[in-house]
Amino acid sequence: MQAKLFNAIGLMSGTSLDGIDAAFIATDGFSVIERRDFIFVPYPADFKQKLRSVLGNSTRTPEVLSVEKELTGKHALAISELMKRSGVKPDIIGFHGQTLFHDISKAVTFQIGDGRLLASLTGVDVVNDFRSNDVKAGGNGAPLVPLFHQALMSSYSDFPIIILNIGGVSNITWLNTSDILACDVGPGNALLDDWVLASCGKPFDENGSLAASGKVDYSIIESVLSLQFFKKPPPKSLDRNDFSFILAAMSHLSPEDGAATLTMLSAQAFASVFDFLPERPVRIFVCGGGSHNGTMLRFISDVTGIPVSPLERSDEIEAQAFAWLAVRSLLGLPISMPSTTGVPFPLSGGTLHRHG
Repeated sequence: MQAKLFNAIGLMSGTSLDGIDAAFIATDGFSVIERRDFIFVPYPADFKQKLRSVLGNSTRTPEVLSVEKELTGKHALAISELMKRSGVKPDIIGFHGQTLFHDISKAVTFQIGDGRLLASLTGVDVVNDFRSNDVKAGGNGAPLVPLFHQALMSSYSDFPIIILNIGGVSNITWLNTSDILACDVGPGNALLDDWVLASCGKPFDENGSLAASGKVDYSIIESVLSLQFFKKPPPKSLDRNDFSFILAAMSHLSPEDGAATLTMLSAQAFASVFDFLPERPVRIFVCGGGSHNGTMLRFISDVTGIPVSPLERSDEIEAQAFAWLAVRSLLGLPISMPSTTGVPFPLSGGTLHRHG
């Protein structure tokens, strides 16, 4: 019997706070049948500031509720645009929302995004709150994209590989022909973006040009890599702000040297996880915003000595993943495993909101 095919939209608003990724795919919840369409909707500067102002909250205060309602409305508009372009109404929407707080030592993960409201606004069923079930069961609640990475690379043959997702936080999926291992590995773009915004008034270091003209302060990197997180084996996870204290220690650096230091920190933090891998990868594929940072990719290649290249349609991967995960949630299939989040057994997750 052939598995049912779902038209699914996935939404991702990542820790870089840059905007909404919306992807349309067709999937049976096992394979990725078709990667149809994708749009990116940037957040206006004033809304980015609103998001920044509520980072670190772990409850729905009145201020958080106000931002959540606005965030949900912006996602509804992104869906409307994607539906208009495709001419197809989706069967399901996977709504990641915006992570405000994540601390596994306290067994807390907190994302805003009103799934019930989004279902009402779009007239489509919505799955959200993907992480809570995993955390309640003793997992890290992150990363959740690795099983999608495995499905996406099912026809690839030259293993083992790493898929490195560089968002605000960096995470990896290590794959060979049958095994999978995943975890957060350290700072991605979040610290670098915050540094560039504060020192240059720009939202990010375009193509790594600022970092390329700076000098790396290795003493700062050594002090960060001595932290307990980098000595801990996978699975493990991070909050966007876990390393924000580093920025104060860099106040003496020029904008260029700070950017170079933080870019190299991201590269070396990633390389530190190699000590815990079952086997050294033969190739590194990069997705997320960091895949456009040429200096970042060069530093990663220099540090690891492994060929590095962006994954095809690298900007779309996380949004596509949450479309796929929404279908798996509907079908009661696992979205996390012991080797990806540390959950005790393969586990499904997500909360379904019917539109009617």
